[in-house]
Amino acid sequence: MRFPDLFTSRDASRAAALQWIARQAVEGLTAGRHRSPHKGSSVEFKEHRPYVPGDELRNIDWRAFGKSDRLYIREFEEETNLRCTLLVDRSGSMKYAGSRALQLTDSSTSIGNRKQDYATAVAVAIAYMMLSSQDAVGLMTFDDRIGDSLPPRTTPSHLQSLLAILAGDSGGGETDLGTVIRQAMLKLPRRSLVVLISDGLGDPESLGKALASLRAQRQEVVFLQILDPDEIDFPFHDRIEFRDLEKNDHREIIDSRQIRSRYIESLQRHNATLEAACRRNRVDHALITSDAPVVDALARFVALRRGGGVSGALNLTNSVAAGSKITPPKAVSPRASSSPEDISSR
Repeated sequence: MRFPDLFTSRDASRAAALQWIARQAVEGLTAGRHRSPHKGSSVEFKEHRPYVPGDELRNIDWRAFGKSDRLYIREFEEETNLRCTLLVDRSGSMKYAGSRALQLTDSSTSIGNRKQDYATAVAVAIAYMMLSSQDAVGLMTFDDRIGDSLPPRTTPSHLQSLLAILAGDSGGGETDLGTVIRQAMLKLPRRSLVVLISDGLGDPESLGKALASLRAQRQEVVFLQILDPDEIDFPFHDRIEFRDLEKNDHREIIDSRQIRSRYIESLQRHNATLEAACRRNRVDHALITSDAPVVDALARFVALRRGGGVSGALNLTNSVAAGSKITPPKAVSPRASSSPEDISSR
């Protein structure tokens, strides 16, 4: 898989032009445009402090001395580059593909319209944006445990290494996001940005506790929740066989009309719990459906972050509201669905 397989040259230019500014102080390896917890030399003045013996004379503010007859040191805010780690879900539920999801490339390539494919495109777009700003980006994939991983780097060739991993079709089992995040914490850089890209179909309480642990580590956290439009509005009719994509031997024939309202209510409760956990832990959370153009959704998210919004939940779905009348798609494959059954059973 190559970058042009996922994005047009216009979308690539738009992604490169986006600027992701860290909300909190971060620790990087080179000079950059993000706030650092350390003080140093910069054009960004921070504060004065009293002179103490041993301070460099060149840092004395002589203008302040002339006014107060006291020696003060000018301190500046050190700026650094950002280190970002993308946590990308490869569990079985991410393999769902509804008929309305974006077909990201032509059929000759390995990527298509599954949630996993859409998550791959989102991860690649963020990586391209970061590398275009000389920020470092790394990757961890996971299902029930951490799979492939790459440490954050800033070299342009690093993008192809990320693409090579994301082009694979590994994973596919169950996952517990809370457990996986706690495993990832052992490998994460200090004071960095962590972007979780997942459908969030797991125990929301476990995820909430893991998010709290990440924030306690002074990590900045973003949760991009990827759902297929079918998972939002459940456009199924009549009796359909649902297959669990995380447990391939589990199949059940269900009258979809009887469970639709219960499923939608269950999904709404689940997502409300996720939103509350993110808001409580100051985690930016955006729900994106896989029919939304990737760069458009990312551009809206970045713009709202820069404006100080997002924390808690941002709905970037293209889907019809869950409670409204649904016109079923013409080509729904009844054997393709697992996520609706998973949610309603939880």
